[in-house]
Amino acid sequence: MKVETKADAIQDAEQSHKKTGADLFVEALVQENVDTLFGYPGGAVLPIYDAIYRSEKAFEHILTRHEQGAIHAAEGYARVSGKPGVVLATSGPGATNLVTGITDAMMDSLPLVIFTGQVATTVIGTDAFQEADVMGITTAITKHNYQVRSIEDLPRIVREAFHIASTGRPGPVLVDIPKNISSAPCEDNYKSTFYLPGYQPNLKPNPLQIKKLKEALKEAKKPVLLSGAGVIHAQASDLLQSFAKKHGIPVTNTLLGLGSYPGDDELFLGMAGMHGTYAANMALHECDFLINIGSRFDDRLTGKIEHFAPNATVAHVDIDPAEIGKNINTHIPIVADAKEVLKAFENQEVNAQHHGDWLRQLQQYKQEYPLWYNKPKEKLIPQWLMKQIQTITKGDAIITTDVGQHQMWAAQYFTFSQPNRWVTSGGLGTMGFGFPAAIGAYIANPNKRVVAIVGDGGFQMTMQELSLLQEKRYPIKVIIVNNEALGMVRQWQETFYNKRYSESLLHTQPNFVKLSESYNVKAIRIDTQQHLENVLPDVFADDHPYVLDCRVLQQENVYPMIAPGKGIHEMIGVKP
Repeated sequence: MKVETKADAIQDAEQSHKKTGADLFVEALVQENVDTLFGYPGGAVLPIYDAIYRSEKAFEHILTRHEQGAIHAAEGYARVSGKPGVVLATSGPGATNLVTGITDAMMDSLPLVIFTGQVATTVIGTDAFQEADVMGITTAITKHNYQVRSIEDLPRIVREAFHIASTGRPGPVLVDIPKNISSAPCEDNYKSTFYLPGYQPNLKPNPLQIKKLKEALKEAKKPVLLSGAGVIHAQASDLLQSFAKKHGIPVTNTLLGLGSYPGDDELFLGMAGMHGTYAANMALHECDFLINIGSRFDDRLTGKIEHFAPNATVAHVDIDPAEIGKNINTHIPIVADAKEVLKAFENQEVNAQHHGDWLRQLQQYKQEYPLWYNKPKEKLIPQWLMKQIQTITKGDAIITTDVGQHQMWAAQYFTFSQPNRWVTSGGLGTMGFGFPAAIGAYIANPNKRVVAIVGDGGFQMTMQELSLLQEKRYPIKVIIVNNEALGMVRQWQETFYNKRYSESLLHTQPNFVKLSESYNVKAIRIDTQQHLENVLPDVFADDHPYVLDCRVLQQENVYPMIAPGKGIHEMIGVKP
């Protein structure tokens, strides 16, 4: 009996198959230059998966082991590549499993295009099997969403979705495709042209506002630049560096802005915010002119509003007008693309005042109040662990993280000198993000070393994606910062709840070494500094995936820290 190969199956299907909406969908992805599709099949998208199987597709499908893994991988891909991450899931539970990742991408302005299957239009609203109101569920957490009701509209909607996701302030766009649309026969001549008169993002700055910015900079004695992820999205890091150096302005980053300005430059003050450096936070508190480029002034950055830049003229550059003035009173609003604003200053002479005294004061803060930790002789300390990763990679790596203490230690102790090297969940703070995001980051840039730094709690939420490391042999290094606790929750309970550790200590957990080895992924448990120093060179020289279960001190906390309700200058845990 002849065993049918995939080539035979494709040939047989093509001979008996009439073009359908699913074929039209695959062609639309190819026209958008999609190279990677993250997904998980199910009943409502079987016509699409059959079309993918039959097609001579120009993109690779990555079968994650959970829809959450698919969308976080797409986020990592988008963060590193700057291109939209593309996700496909079925209706009902497949779609709802994407909700956390969609919200995460919305909060952090990541371009995603999400396709979900839906029950047939004839039974929508009848509580059919695996039906969910995806449009209602995702309206508040997407930049825009569509439900395809006519096969003729499918090519146009796909094109619009990619355009909206990747222009202006990036964000997720969802397209819901009923099964009878994807399985219906279709013609070849449906047009994908579109015109969106209600969606015209403003890229160019108002010349009058640029003039105001120039005049304010000319008068400033204590200016500071706050750089957020908007600089990275605009690919304006080089222009930001030139602007800061030309005018002698110190620079601080938000958590998501790390890498937008070289972390080893003398003008860089470190990360600002709840766990930022003393120098960065004091610069924001004491400055007389604050230029915010591409940051939305979220609460983890500002602390108590009354104490944030209380004596400063505030200029805010953001492509999203809704963010300007939302949290901080803004004197010079500039709605524009960060690159266009910085380009407007390339050839201008500002004749700004010399800021020598201000820069010396901030350098003194850096020297007198650096980041610090106590280092015992044998036990593994998380801050020291981060510095070892920095050393072994020479800072030339893509770092992804989950959310919590390990995330803050990585942000504090790893020096990011280039954009698109730092992949983390900022606004939503999503546990389970870091590991699948590392997979997407590696696919986006396979020429860079990728290190996933995760907590023992967050890793257990998406560790099933070890299957992809086994299948694809992605040479990702997974560093589990294992303190047998939900570390940041435990720290808050210690600091603000009189050490009442309610459900934050993980008394039982899997053997991560055996777990990884069951997926045919190399792994090792590390308990001491000496052990780490001995194995780390070999682990990073190995061109295979590796999991390191690093057992660190449970009682270690992240400092400095701004307590809730306190000002940005009221830090605790500053160097004693």
